[in-house]
Amino acid sequence: MSAMATASATNLNTHTTAYSGRIYNFSAGPGVLPEDVLLQAQHDLLNIGGTGMGIVEHSHRAKCFDRVLSEAVEDCRAIGNIPASYEVIFTTGGATSQNFMVPANLLAQHETADYITTGYWAEKSYEQAQLYGNIHESWDGRPLKHRYIPSDDEIKPSTNPTYVHICSNNTIYGTQWRNADGSVRLPRIPAGAFLACDMCSDIYSRPMDISQFGVVYAGAQKNVGIAGVSLVLIRKDLLAKNPRELPLILQYRVLAKDESRHNTPPVFPIYMSGLVFKWIIKQGGLAALHKRNIEKAKLIYDVLDSSTFYTGHARVDSRSLMNITFKSPTTALDDLFIAGALRAGMDNLRGHRATGGVRASAYNAMPREGCKVLADYMREFERTHG
Repeated sequence: MSAMATASATNLNTHTTAYSGRIYNFSAGPGVLPEDVLLQAQHDLLNIGGTGMGIVEHSHRAKCFDRVLSEAVEDCRAIGNIPASYEVIFTTGGATSQNFMVPANLLAQHETADYITTGYWAEKSYEQAQLYGNIHESWDGRPLKHRYIPSDDEIKPSTNPTYVHICSNNTIYGTQWRNADGSVRLPRIPAGAFLACDMCSDIYSRPMDISQFGVVYAGAQKNVGIAGVSLVLIRKDLLAKNPRELPLILQYRVLAKDESRHNTPPVFPIYMSGLVFKWIIKQGGLAALHKRNIEKAKLIYDVLDSSTFYTGHARVDSRSLMNITFKSPTTALDDLFIAGALRAGMDNLRGHRATGGVRASAYNAMPREGCKVLADYMREFERTHG
């Protein structure tokens, strides 16, 4: 994989000097980016690969972008061990568009799909799918305020679903489909069905076996790039499904055939994903990132586990490695906590309006030191306000 990282005009340089004035960005999305990536993009906005033009000035049919796109696809495949039997597609509209594109492309009107509703975005997927086919909600986490991921025994599948849809990580509530070691846990699905997965907030944060999925989709702006492009990994045999007439731009098979360029694609966001893929390779790949992400999250969860002051939202066995959600005893203290964190060099810690409290997003690019600074601040805030 290291050879791929040095192959062309989008080669990611190593910048050893930290840019002054930057703080720890715990935003849930768009999320923190690696500093090396930002500095390379800064250079390539003016002149990429010695072409005398910036990346945002190049045509999507230019040889420069041919290289950017082909390397992004190649590196994406290498990182995730994506076999040739899957297509790698870059598209627009965010994961919100994928909420309807998945059933529109893959579910006939007489067929049934199962949806396991474990969070806010899983709810949105379920709602949009109602436009197509028969949609069966096999688990509803709303009455439990989405505090945990259900066991297989709690999920009630339909008789013969075409696919089962899940959201692998719930950004707002801070829960994740995971085993005790942080590895991917997936639901048991009926024979003959394939798994469809919204992987927006934890794609490429840990090793994954793509063969367990029929289709995976993710907005790039959390772990694999910036807002403006979504990544779709789809089994090629599913492209043959043609359940209804759709505009060409909404058909997976058209996007795959035209190599993500049926129309003018989001050139800069794809370029940014390519840089992030090269950064992931330089970190040692998904196994190395997963180990680091476990260590980062543990710094913060150790504070929660030893505290009588803070209350975590997610049940322990379902806690996300990406989004850590908790509250102090009162809303006023939450406000004080967030204001003090900003003064201490940490921003975007306010929880979503659905949960309130505090949310710390520790995506791939968040350095370990950022999580340590937050953990130390949490202890001090409890000492002075508990």
